[in-house]
Amino acid sequence: MTILDKIIADKKREIQLKKSIISTKQLERSDLFERPVISISKSIRNSAGIIAEHKRRSPSKKVINDIFSVEEVTRNYEIGGAAAVSILTDAKYFGGSIEDLQFARASVSLPVLRKEFIVDPYQILEAKSHGADAILLIAAILTREEISELSNFAQSLSLEVLLEIHNQEELDKSLMSSLDLIGVNNRNLKTFEVDLANSLGLSEAIPDDFVKISESGIQAPKDVHELRKYGFEGFLIGENFMKTDNPGLSLKNFIAALHPDTL
Repeated sequence: MTILDKIIADKKREIQLKKSIISTKQLERSDLFERPVISISKSIRNSAGIIAEHKRRSPSKKVINDIFSVEEVTRNYEIGGAAAVSILTDAKYFGGSIEDLQFARASVSLPVLRKEFIVDPYQILEAKSHGADAILLIAAILTREEISELSNFAQSLSLEVLLEIHNQEELDKSLMSSLDLIGVNNRNLKTFEVDLANSLGLSEAIPDDFVKISESGIQAPKDVHELRKYGFEGFLIGENFMKTDNPGLSLKNFIAALHPDTL
């Protein structure tokens, strides 16, 4: 089994346990369930386009930063100029939690993306009930029918959908009108190797109907400048900021290097 196989197997067990504890009706009664969502697509297009991620650890890097609270990090991301914040909610492999989503929502007025291995509509209800504005779907772990079911359900709740792909095959099976953003993950989920050329190679195949996002491996402003030449408008960056002593300041300096006149 690959690490991705293990994550999905664990995730399915986790969902069954959660369903036995908290019903969908309870999720729908959350105070946050009826709040108006904030468009992540619009926020990206009206800013430097950085989706700044809160990420404590990962299977490939182990501990990245578990010192700062999600409230502190996301608040400073907003001050630093982020277009949106991404919150990793997987507990076992990334050290996150669904509560992190709620803490982020209480801390910022930015769009909040739930970054998770979503395989069940229950997780979308969870996202909505804890303050998310958008969800991530990963083409590598879903069939076309599952992508359609989950993305349509998300949109019925007014959540925007970021669909993550890794190659042309995943893109071909996934294109549908119930998606808002297409993200190219530059990290191979089987080997965890990173290559920005993955985004560049797939850029022309992504229709302009979708907001194009590049994910993982973005290290410097020059990477963003290069990706913009290929039509990318959003850039999901987590580890590059989280590995520093001040993620919010690192983001601010990164954006300043992109747009010196924005400070």
